[in-house]
Amino acid sequence: MGLGRYLLRRLALSALVVLGVTFLVFVAAQVVPSDPAALYAGPRPTAAQIEKARAELHLDAPLPERFASFAVAMASGDFGVSYKSRRPIAQDLRAYLPATLELAAVSTLLALIIGIPAGAMSAARRGSWFDRAGGFGAIAAVAMPTFFLAMLLQAIFAQSLGLLPLSGRLSREIAISAPLETVTGFTLIDAVLAGRFDVLRDAAAHLILPALTLAAYPAGIAMRLTRSAMIEILGRRHILAVRALGLSPARILFGHALPNAICPALTILGLSFAYALTGAVLVEIIFAWPGLGRYVSEAVLSKDFPVIAAATFVVTLCYVAMNLVLDLVQALLDPRVALQ
Repeated sequence: MGLGRYLLRRLALSALVVLGVTFLVFVAAQVVPSDPAALYAGPRPTAAQIEKARAELHLDAPLPERFASFAVAMASGDFGVSYKSRRPIAQDLRAYLPATLELAAVSTLLALIIGIPAGAMSAARRGSWFDRAGGFGAIAAVAMPTFFLAMLLQAIFAQSLGLLPLSGRLSREIAISAPLETVTGFTLIDAVLAGRFDVLRDAAAHLILPALTLAAYPAGIAMRLTRSAMIEILGRRHILAVRALGLSPARILFGHALPNAICPALTILGLSFAYALTGAVLVEIIFAWPGLGRYVSEAVLSKDFPVIAAATFVVTLCYVAMNLVLDLVQALLDPRVALQ
């Protein structure tokens, strides 16, 4: 199978995934024990107001027609309005989604920076104290509940040592007295574009604790997977050959062995990003991070279905796009992937 056919196949599978998620979200809306028309009509609605809302929402139409309209609306980005706030959902997503994507991207990068080198060095020093300590740390990172780790980091670095902010995305002084002009919605990027390096430092400080919390689980997974792959690669003949040539251990480990374990690392990247997107809800609540997680959690409590559907659809698109890019990169780095 050539690269072009492989890419077309992955695109078709990605489209099926998005369509399947859209269908499941629509089905879930039909079985939830609530009346969307009553929610849309507002508090204490009359029967006439509920019927009017039902007509506006086209809830009397047949299910196939409603699903077709729902799928077309999702595909076109017309997510409608929130039942609770009556604001356009697309406007809210533009405000909240960049914060979650920024947190997810930084936590994924931290997971790779911590997990992959640690796994490679653990494999090179198999059986040593470093290997045992790394294994214990990986198990602890995977097993520790997210909320407990978040509160532990807050207690140590924010409350006891006072090194990092406790919560929020920016300090109150900056947000009130010298607010940052929003261009992309990503605070780090906007601060660089505006030349506001004071805001860049403040935003990075606020980002460290929630990003470390989200990075802990995928970093532990990355370390164990990289260690297993590296142990197998370090026993291959070409590694023994370069050792016989007298190359330094660091060059053998990172220059010859680690590049052969890059495919598992790319898999970890996709899983880490997906975990950060879906696991951000609890972390954003604990750290008062103004992202999609808090927005969706409030929508769930108020049974605001259009918000839940739109957020699920957008997160699915982000995850599918990330996996599509990773599949293409894997095929470019290892042509055997496209030939299978």
